Amino acid sequence: MGVTEKVAQAVAHAPMIALLGNPNCGKTALFNRLTGSRQKVANYAGVTIERKEGHFTSPQGHPYRVLDLPGAYSLSAHTPDEAITRDVVGGLRANDGSPDVVVCVVDATNLRLNLRLVLEIQRLGLPMVLCLNMVDVAKKRGIEIDTAKLAQELHMTVVETVAVQSGGEKGLLRALDEMWPIVPVKPQPLAAIDTVSVEDTQREVRRILAAVTKNYHNTDELSEKIDNVVLHPVVGPVILAVLMFLIFQAVFTWAAVPMDMISAGVEGVGQMLSTHMAEGVLRSLLVEGIIGGVGMVLVFLPQILILFFFILILEDCGYLPRAAFLLDRLMGGVGLSGRAFIPLLSSFACAIPGVMAARTIQNPRDRLVTIMIAPLMTCSARLPVYALVIAAFIPEREVWGVSLQGLILFCLYFAGIISAMGVAWFMKRTTGSKAKQALMMELPSYHFPNLRNLAIGLWERAKIFLMRVGTLILTLMVLLWALSSFPGAPANATHPPIYYSIAGMLGRALEVIFAPIGFGWEICIALVPGMAAREVAVGALGTVYALSQTGDELATSLTPVLASSWSLATALSLLAWYVFAPQCLSTLSVVRRETGHAKYAFMMAGYMFALAYAASFITYHVARSLGA
Repeated sequence: MGVTEKVAQAVAHAPMIALLGNPNCGKTALFNRLTGSRQKVANYAGVTIERKEGHFTSPQGHPYRVLDLPGAYSLSAHTPDEAITRDVVGGLRANDGSPDVVVCVVDATNLRLNLRLVLEIQRLGLPMVLCLNMVDVAKKRGIEIDTAKLAQELHMTVVETVAVQSGGEKGLLRALDEMWPIVPVKPQPLAAIDTVSVEDTQREVRRILAAVTKNYHNTDELSEKIDNVVLHPVVGPVILAVLMFLIFQAVFTWAAVPMDMISAGVEGVGQMLSTHMAEGVLRSLLVEGIIGGVGMVLVFLPQILILFFFILILEDCGYLPRAAFLLDRLMGGVGLSGRAFIPLLSSFACAIPGVMAARTIQNPRDRLVTIMIAPLMTCSARLPVYALVIAAFIPEREVWGVSLQGLILFCLYFAGIISAMGVAWFMKRTTGSKAKQALMMELPSYHFPNLRNLAIGLWERAKIFLMRVGTLILTLMVLLWALSSFPGAPANATHPPIYYSIAGMLGRALEVIFAPIGFGWEICIALVPGMAAREVAVGALGTVYALSQTGDELATSLTPVLASSWSLATALSLLAWYVFAPQCLSTLSVVRRETGHAKYAFMMAGYMFALAYAASFITYHVARSLGA
């Protein structure tokens, strides 16, 4: 047995540590500190809730597995996330089993809210360790916590941690090693949680706080001063709008250099293969199929990472809940609460985590409406299409000191937001529900983003994108190349070979439907694989137009080819189409699983197709009437 197999076997038999705590307590930061890159992300069986598991070895050489459970305020579950946490801790999930040790992570500055969950878990009788996280922030505020007294009151080990600092996890590692060997314990039935009323639990929390803390009510004065400005009813929305605008400007301006470098590299590889390989099927597959398709998608990685960079910073510094608070009144006008903001913002990265994040919304109607409109947010998969068309048809110049291309991109994102609000308003009217749910959410203290967590988050997003490029997109590009290459053109052909291929025949058949909105058969071909993943449309266009040209034209980038092949009206129509474009199949699958009904997935695909076609039809014919 090799070293790798021995390590894998040791990890498989290692004790399972479950990290559990309220949202915003630093639990995931502690998970990243313990595991680093030794973690994997999947879904819990039967649901789309993210399951994050990693492993680490303590200073004494003991291996551990660690599970980052979804954040919960109580084991009396009110959301799907809390239900998963309850079931895992209670040993009710057959594929997971109960954890060997529960590590409760609590915010040392907010023990009143956090200790209720600790007391509930304690009734299950599992081995426990309490992590007083963010003790550095508590000390800065003058809050004093008697750790030894707290351990005595709770009858469990209590350690201090600072998850965002190197070495901040050492106290936890020592506590776990002192428990070795860890003997598995079967948890008590979940009914044990309800043996004490909520009121009695809160009274016990207050008694413990009075016994172990001093100056507990000291507030974060800096956060309050910032909130006086950021949450101002007039200034606050202006700051939010400016932040969103600057993010979209940065997506274009900051990404220009790395995108040019990747583009030059892709073109260089294509030219090298064309020069050194004999003409034939293999060269066509590599140059037109893989390089021309996958390479065109890979170019947009810098823009996607820049977008994620800003979203992760806003999330880590504590601003996102404030944004939800600011938008609560606006969103209330269309029948939603501000709590829907975070799922909708997540949808700017990808509709799938946005749909999944809607499970934090307790009201079933609000949750369903949020799921149905989340895909209208401009996800990162649309970004390559937007960037390609904008670069081809919008001049690279400044208007009022800002990039015109970035301004157009901002308008497209804004159009997605407005359309989502319109659909939510319509659903509110048609469902007959006019009651507005009050917004109740925790506003964490402001703090500087942790660079290590930021780097891990960006690496995870880059890895996911590259895996899609190397698996799904590559597969679709090879399939599209085959459909676009066979059968070959006849001897007396007057059109490019792709015109006579299977894909060409399919494109011409679909052109009957899409001709009224300005789409030619080439665009129709690209729309079909784009149903699997939106960004595939760019690679598909690269493959289609590479196979539509001959000679030196194959070496040119896709942008000038589109500029010379399409009218401005067609380009604007395609942009309008992708504002409302029907969802990729993976998103529709998640919608079905999250709602429990296939009808909602079909409803989503249907209304988005209708909106996309109508918007493209109007845009195309208005643009043509104006001479575009």
